[in-house]
Amino acid sequence: QVQLVESGGGLVQPGGSLRLSCAASGSIFSVMGWYRQAPGKQRELVALISSDGTTNYADSMKGRFTVSRDNAKNTVYLQMNNLKPEDTAVYYCHARILIVSYWGQGTQVTVSS
Repeated sequence: QVQLVESGGGLVQPGGSLRLSCAASGSIFSVMGWYRQAPGKQRELVALISSDGTTNYADSMKGRFTVSRDNAKNTVYLQMNNLKPEDTAVYYCHARILIVSYWGQGTQVTVSS
């Protein structure tokens, strides 16, 4: 049974940093990463990373967010720097095997002074 367990969300001031983690179990995934969904908006891509380390970022996240993974721990991370109020959203861990996608339960990130 596949499980994705996220941690690391919370409240941070503008300009601050957070690191999200997602521990996966039940399979080895070709692609892992993060999406986010703000209130009243559609879920959007944040960043993905393949098992060989190839990354893909949404343009608005480039330079501020860094996705990484530890294949030995089957864990994906998202380092978020210089956070802005518009980054406030529920962040979802995503993992994929071929065309089958799995999702975590989501972790809230709130950027506010």
